Amino acid sequence: MGELPKTPQAHEAHILDGHPTNGTLMLVADLLGSLTGYQDEKSGALFHDVHPVRGEEARIENSGSVAFDFHTENVHHPLRPDYLGLLCLRQDHEQIAATRVSSVRDALPLLTDDEVAELRKPQFHSLYPTSFTRNTTGPRPSAGPHPVIFGPADRPFMRFNSHNTQGDHPQARAALRSLATALERVCRNLVLAPGDLVVLDNHVVVHGRTAFTPRYDGQDRWLRRFYSLRSAPLWAQRMMRHPRVLPAMTEIRGVV
Repeated sequence: MGELPKTPQAHEAHILDGHPTNGTLMLVADLLGSLTGYQDEKSGALFHDVHPVRGEEARIENSGSVAFDFHTENVHHPLRPDYLGLLCLRQDHEQIAATRVSSVRDALPLLTDDEVAELRKPQFHSLYPTSFTRNTTGPRPSAGPHPVIFGPADRPFMRFNSHNTQGDHPQARAALRSLATALERVCRNLVLAPGDLVVLDNHVVVHGRTAFTPRYDGQDRWLRRFYSLRSAPLWAQRMMRHPRVLPAMTEIRGVV
């Protein structure tokens, strides 16, 4: 993987510019679709450094170190990544931090037909993740209404964030709780070692992370993340300031 500097303790852009992993991750992302960034998130960076940041331990995003529950990446966005990749550069000191993954196709058989029918209704809203609202003030906006489960019965897809997706009615909220319980039951924990790369179908698999304790000594847990999108619609391509970076939500909200 090449030599590594110390794990950053703050948000530091371009710390791995020119690193050998850039080429590896771009190759994988472009085999799946196209390496893609989001203007609202990390200013459109194509590779995201996932590590604890001092003072942000409790944030529910990649700079935190508390447990991070199941979520579809960029749940609020009309052009969510088709694939998500996570490459481990450095483990946490205790080597216990796990990437948790759970498939909607394993979970749905544990739900009742009525619960699945409820989850298929467009009656849910998802708050924008905090990684998309760092530079804004006021309440976080939300996207929706949208279904949580969609697609064919034998090959369902999911749009869900346990922290940010909310149901409009008591029955909807009860179905969300049942889904969360089922996802927990079929979860698999992956303790990634340096050099391990996991690629997830973002429409089928939700992911999360167990808690760990950073030491801020330059040897903390450090992953690199990429998004891959199979294709951006022509209207979005023509609005992009960079050929791989999707426009800000303020520019496209209401379009789709």
